[in-house]
This record gives sequence, structure tokens and C-alpha cells, in this order.
Amino acid sequence: MSEVSSATPQLLRRVSAGAVLDFMRASDAVTVTEVMEATGLTRATAISVCEDLMERGWIRELENQRAFGGYQKGRPARRFELNERAGYVLGMDIGILKATVVVSDLRGKALGRSSQPFADAEISAEERISVIDRAAMLALHSVGASPESVLAVCAGIAAPVDRNGDVLVTQHFWGLFDVGLKSALRDRRGWTVLLENDANLAALGDRWRGAAAGVDDVVVILASERLGSGVIDGGRLLHGRGGGAGELAFLDMVEGVGDTFGIAALARGWAADAVAGKARTSLRDHADGAEAEQVFAAAAAGDAVALGILERIADRMARVIGAVATIINPELVVIGGAVANSAGVLLEPISERLTKYTVTPPRVAVSPLGDSIVTVGAVRCALDYVEKNTLDLELAAQA
Repeated sequence: MSEVSSATPQLLRRVSAGAVLDFMRASDAVTVTEVMEATGLTRATAISVCEDLMERGWIRELENQRAFGGYQKGRPARRFELNERAGYVLGMDIGILKATVVVSDLRGKALGRSSQPFADAEISAEERISVIDRAAMLALHSVGASPESVLAVCAGIAAPVDRNGDVLVTQHFWGLFDVGLKSALRDRRGWTVLLENDANLAALGDRWRGAAAGVDDVVVILASERLGSGVIDGGRLLHGRGGGAGELAFLDMVEGVGDTFGIAALARGWAADAVAGKARTSLRDHADGAEAEQVFAAAAAGDAVALGILERIADRMARVIGAVATIINPELVVIGGAVANSAGVLLEPISERLTKYTVTPPRVAVSPLGDSIVTVGAVRCALDYVEKNTLDLELAAQA
């Protein structure tokens, strides 16, 4: 009992510090009264937390406060703001062909970005880690930030990851991402690395800054080359026992679907089939084969073959979303990934078909985040870690 009692004040300080930091990240200069209203803290606690965070370097007190408050008499209220450059977080999107790293400040603003290709899918763990590390260092260098200023890293990979950050390796492809990244970057750079499934991070990212903002029951489907989904239920990200929640391998058994190929892969493949036949289509103008964006553009110009491909994709995605909606019953399904930039034209035909495939049709939207959706979610995840562990993290400037 005494251990619980002694731990409680420290736990309350952590929660309070995280709440204040979260509020300040989304705000400009704030007064103690505004901190109280946003967090529910008493005045004494709010002042104590602000002074503690200021001493540690997380926030700063503004000078010349009278000029901002319109004060005529009395002492003006103290005003604080987040020191958004007190440290940085890294958001990583690690695919099979390349690694992308984004450097973000403590407001979640992306400051720098670097992408580095892998030589091949079947490279060694050490080589994959070296490419990821190089991308991270180039991104940091682009904004003049040091490795010591990184407070947390979150990396999204194309494999299931459980709540403990361990990769589920039940097939060869997933095993390619089980490279010991957390321990490697800890040893090389001293970084805390959080590992997560890329579709789960897409769900976090879109709910933070995308079409799903404010929605508590949402499925985000990464839909470019292969289909994968992240599920948020009641505001909580689902993992399942081994990290397999949201995996879509069951689509192999869904009539009219049969596999997990995504929109970009299908558009490219079906366009190649049409060109190989005798169909009259502008898609023949692309000597190296039409990509998804070119198929969508041809459809917009009235090309009958391209329009037919979009109809097939819409029906297939309606079946996919119908199956997901039947199992999970979300309010919203978001189509994400690079293909989302073109997929808006699919929304109406998908929605029209949904009632054929599920009795609980959700709203359907496309994410505005494009191919940044995973790194946005990774930044959000890293910031969550920083807020939760504020009192344990030592800022480089304070070291």
C-alpha cells in the first residue's frame, strides 16, 4: 500500500505534464487559466507543472506580456508557449523497396524528409538497417538537427507487430522486416525506437490529420500495391494477440476478390492485359505500360477501356469494404496511400455498390495525406511516447 501511495504523486505528475504538453502543442501562447480549462488541473498544479516544464526546457515563458493582454491595471497573466524545437521525433515508413524518414518538431510539423532505396528485397538485416540509418541521418542533416536531439523514433513496417513491438513472423515476407531495428538504432544512436505495422500507423495518422479526424470507429485501408488495414475501435487502435488485427489475408476467400492486390497493382495489370489484346485504347501510348495514375487520367478523358478498369476496381473495393464493414462495423472506411490522390473518383461507385455486400455500409472517404500517411502516423505515435514520458526524457540542450 505504501508503494502505491508513494508512486501516485509521481504518476500524477507524469499524466499532468503530458496533458499540458499535449495542449500546448496544439496551441499558441497560453495562460495558466487556459491550461486549467483545457486539462482540468487546479491553478496551483497548473503553475507547478508549467514551471517544471519550463525548467526542463519543454516550454518557455513569454516576455512583454502586457503588450498582448490589453491590461490596464494589475499584474498581467503569465503566458507560456511550447518550445517546439526542444527536441525532435522521427517518423519512418519502411517498405520493401525503400525507407522514408521524416523529422518533426514537437508540434508535429514535418521539417525534413529523406528516402533511400534498398538494393533488393532480399538484403541482409545489417544492410537494411544501414539504409534506414542513412536515411535518418540525411533527414536530420537537412534541418541541422543532431542525433542527440532525437527524443523518440517510430517506424512503420509492412508486417504485423504486436503490442510489445515484436514482429509476427509466420510468412517469409514478414520476416524480411524482422531485422532487430529497435536494438540496432539504440546501440548506434541511443534512440528509443517504437515498431508498428504501417497500416496501423496510417490509421493513427489519418485520424489525427486526415479524413478520419475526430472519428472513433474507423478502418484505414492502404490500397496501393497490396491491401492492408488499420482498425480504430472506440478510439483505440486494435492489435490482436499477435498484431494480426486488420490483416486482410482472408480476402483470398471473398468472392470477386480472391487476393490482396491493391488499386495501383490492379490498374497496372488490367491495363497491360487490355493493351496485350486488341482493345482500342489510349493506354497503348505508354510504351513501358500504364501506371495507375495514367489509367485514371485516361478514364477522365473518356477512354472506354480505362473506364471499364475503374468500374472493375470500384466493384472489387466495394466487396473488400463490404467484408471489412460486416466484420468490424466502422463508421468510416478511408482509402489511403499514394493511390488515394486519384481514388476520389471511385467513391461514388463504391458507395452505390456497398449495400449489395453488407447490411452495415460505412461512409467511405479517401485520405488527403497521400503517400505521407504512414510517416504522419509514425510522428503521432512518437509524440504520444514523448508526452507520456516527458519527465523521463532529458533534452539535449539540458544535458
